[in-house]
Amino acid sequence: MLAFLQDLPTQFIAIPNPTPLGSRTKEAAWYVQDEIKLKPNLTLRLGLRDEMTTGWNEVTGRATRFEYDANGVVQTDPIIGRSALSQNNAKSLWQPRVGLAWDPTGTGTWAVRAGFGIFNDLQDSLASRASSANPPFNARMTLTAPLLSFIPIPGGTQPPPSCNAQLRAANQPCSIFSPGGIEPNLHTPTVQQWSFTVEREIARDLMIQLGYVGSQDYHLSVSINKNTALPQVCSNPQGCPSGGTRGAVGLAPQGTTYMAPGPRPNPFVANTFSWFFAGNSNYHALNVSLVQRASHGLAFKTNYTFSKGLDLNSAITSSSGTNQPQGILNPYNLGLNKGIAAFSLRHQFNTNFSYELPFGRGQRWGSGASGLVDQFISGWQWNGIFSAQTGFTFTPQVGTNISGTGDTFNPDVPNWNPAFSGPVILGKPNQWYDPRAFLLPIAGTFGNVSRGSLGGPALTTLDTSLFKKFTINERWSLQLRAEAFNILNHANFGNPRTVVFSGNNYASSAGVITSTATTSRQIQFALKLLF
Repeated sequence: MLAFLQDLPTQFIAIPNPTPLGSRTKEAAWYVQDEIKLKPNLTLRLGLRDEMTTGWNEVTGRATRFEYDANGVVQTDPIIGRSALSQNNAKSLWQPRVGLAWDPTGTGTWAVRAGFGIFNDLQDSLASRASSANPPFNARMTLTAPLLSFIPIPGGTQPPPSCNAQLRAANQPCSIFSPGGIEPNLHTPTVQQWSFTVEREIARDLMIQLGYVGSQDYHLSVSINKNTALPQVCSNPQGCPSGGTRGAVGLAPQGTTYMAPGPRPNPFVANTFSWFFAGNSNYHALNVSLVQRASHGLAFKTNYTFSKGLDLNSAITSSSGTNQPQGILNPYNLGLNKGIAAFSLRHQFNTNFSYELPFGRGQRWGSGASGLVDQFISGWQWNGIFSAQTGFTFTPQVGTNISGTGDTFNPDVPNWNPAFSGPVILGKPNQWYDPRAFLLPIAGTFGNVSRGSLGGPALTTLDTSLFKKFTINERWSLQLRAEAFNILNHANFGNPRTVVFSGNNYASSAGVITSTATTSRQIQFALKLLF
């Protein structure tokens, strides 16, 4: 704040001339499927699906995209045209499906099911990204000091042209743009999914189910700053000056991957924030369920899942998740970002039930009741949902771009402190983890803490409701509902503050939890008319 008041900020990002664009895409699909009864107790289902899209197009030819040369360096000036893509890789997406159902005994008490399929995630929600932040229509400018001389920027102001060597040499006004958008030749995200389930009837209305689900995903979107220099490995026994775009402010030891001091690969373009479809992930889960179909007024389902998900970049936007960095740490080594997914839960237990209380005419108690007595004691229903799960993982962060990659989203992580011997997780809302477990990396180097390496607070909640039905006649009835959410008023905490450092010191807010993941106890009443 002081630097801003003194007109000394290092940069300021603005979009001075936002222009609404009209993005268009069309989709189509067709499929064939055949179900073959190989035996009376064995059924095979085969399918083949083809999907296609027209890509992303701007209705008046104002789509813009940044291209990259053979070395992956972003070009200074964008290409303007009808399509936001350099090529459409979604014209023909053929994918198979296969399913199997088998009753081993032929008596209906056992069921074995298996399936495999490949599915496409057609990109039907890229309108806000297709040409976002790209000049000339929605130019996101990175302005450098002094700033107060031209802030505020009047709406509709056209930014100066892109900077180049000639304009810089002539000391002419020019713009350093921060490209956004999407990979110009993106491939459609795809998931391979398989499952195997065994079911066994224990009693007439009671069944146990044991299953496994796995998946492998590729062409997933990741947030990448592509205007980053290639990191190097120090071979000098005396160490190597490091700092990247920050300049030579560190000395990387021999054998360390570091950012050499120097500008971005294209000095006339700022850091980029683009979605590249180069990510991958995998998921594996074991599941056991006990299911009671409605019998004697009682129905319930109890489920336990043990699972793990790994990926490269779960929180591709700030709204996708706050427990992990938004961008890729090193675009030249995506494997450095592989870790526990932001949404992964190791243990999850859920149970729900619905019970029609046995009171009133034809029920266990009060079966002979009639008139007002029957109206009062009959038609009661009790319901409940209980959930318990381990916490989501989170990633400690440095809070600044200490690596010098130039990424303003600061995906940098700290180093583990080899001298720290206490527990990392303290488990207290005012200090969930101990920041002393981490060290600040040498300027121009990358930290060694993995994504999703720490676990956040667990969650437990119980919801319940009580319904009462009043029958008016054969067509009309009223239902009085009393519902309580988190009835035990259990405090479920959100994830802690992930930024460990403030400058060169530990941040006072490191590990502090400032919010809850669920609300406090909520009770509501409703009257429902059914006809």
